[in-house]
Amino acid sequence: MVVALLAGGGAPKRASDGLLGAGLGISWALPVLRILADGAAVVTGGALVAVVLFLPAKDGKLGAKALRACQDAALAAGVWAVASIGGLIATATVILGIPLSHLAEHAAPAGQLTQVRALAAAVVLTAVLAVVLSGVRTLRGARWAAALTVAALTGPLLTGHGAIDRTSFWSVLATTSLVVHVVAATAWVGGLGAVLRYARSRAAVEVFSTLALGCAVAMGVTGLLTAEIHLGGRDEGWGLITQWVTTPYGALVFAKTIAFAALVAVGWWHRRTTLPELATGNPAAFRRLAAVELLLMAGTIGLAVALSRTP
Repeated sequence: MVVALLAGGGAPKRASDGLLGAGLGISWALPVLRILADGAAVVTGGALVAVVLFLPAKDGKLGAKALRACQDAALAAGVWAVASIGGLIATATVILGIPLSHLAEHAAPAGQLTQVRALAAAVVLTAVLAVVLSGVRTLRGARWAAALTVAALTGPLLTGHGAIDRTSFWSVLATTSLVVHVVAATAWVGGLGAVLRYARSRAAVEVFSTLALGCAVAMGVTGLLTAEIHLGGRDEGWGLITQWVTTPYGALVFAKTIAFAALVAVGWWHRRTTLPELATGNPAAFRRLAAVELLLMAGTIGLAVALSRTP
């Protein structure tokens, strides 16, 4: 994330002479809090994917592993809420261009910022989610929690690059694509972590493998569509091809595309090699490859956070 921010021009800079600015500390805290929130969201979503899809429930009541997954998700949702609170404060400070110590004096204009409002909604939703998850005992409750997770993911995405003009068809399309992209990524990355933590049986892995394929297709299509819209290809021909090597934003899109292709290749190797080995009772190969895959996914999330802050 740090390397991508520096390379793409999204890294915080000192304020010009005569301006207060938020300060480098708060400015760097913003992407750090963002990646912390994203990580917590992935853990929350992954645990719920496990509960809903491949951890057994008897007569609608969750088993021991599913209950443990819900408690893990509750803890992660709490971290998500705290990181979102920090992100809200840092966002308001950076956009207004004032030191943190002056923020209380500017509470009214801060409250008018759409980014701050979206993060405030995310704070409320994630806090509610943490409370709900701590008391979930049934499959139905887990499904409601999953829907609440999607809602919490969606709010901050409505104020990003694609939401500059809400009346534009392309803006709406870019924002919708981004929402699908992020939800799919959360299910894919979080689901893989959940498989490793809660259920490494062949049945669970096969269910996740089908989910991962759908998520990969959704991420590939929406990722390229969103990038092409942001790079102006709708007006100037196939802009993505030329601009991903001529602009910092495009270069990061290209790097993220390469990382995505590598993840697809790892998924293909899972299907071809490790699933048959898992069927023979040897889970070691699957665990090793999945661990490497998770590291690659973490790097891709770092690129995504940097991309969201790159002009």
